[in-house]
Amino acid sequence: MAMEGLGRIFDLSVGAVPVDLSSAAVTGKRVSLKRAAALSIVVFKAAGTAGDDPTVTLKQHTASSSGTTSNLAAIDHYYLKNATTLAGTETWTRVSQAAAATIADPGGAGTSAESQQILVIPVMGTSLSDGYSYVSLDVADVGTNAQLGAVLYLLHDLTAGRAPANLQAALS
Repeated sequence: MAMEGLGRIFDLSVGAVPVDLSSAAVTGKRVSLKRAAALSIVVFKAAGTAGDDPTVTLKQHTASSSGTTSNLAAIDHYYLKNATTLAGTETWTRVSQAAAATIADPGGAGTSAESQQILVIPVMGTSLSDGYSYVSLDVADVGTNAQLGAVLYLLHDLTAGRAPANLQAALS
């Protein structure tokens, strides 16, 4: 018999609620990797206007608020579903890059703004510098034209399984 995954295998937390990415830069909420070995950051965005290609930046932090913050140059690949209109029939494309803290123009075609996209960025807990245990993803202001987007954190390889109601807050 299948078992539920929430609480046993994974937990979810908000990075950024759906927002118009052209209204201002989006500062991602922080999530703790103290109780998970890894994190998949999911960016889900609508199509926008040519030239308004998104840029995301991965950061690491020493505390849930305040503390020390620095860019985390750990993105050497990510996964992308990309289409004018996502229909659920798309396959994942693995996109490689030199290790960096940023992804500019996901897919690298200079036309990411014009597409609907699902972007998944894997982050291993071992990639954080000593003393850092929190991660966030920021999205730069894309320009002047509307482009809706959201960021979801999928914590996985939990160090201890619990019933969903007993999971600790992802910021703790």
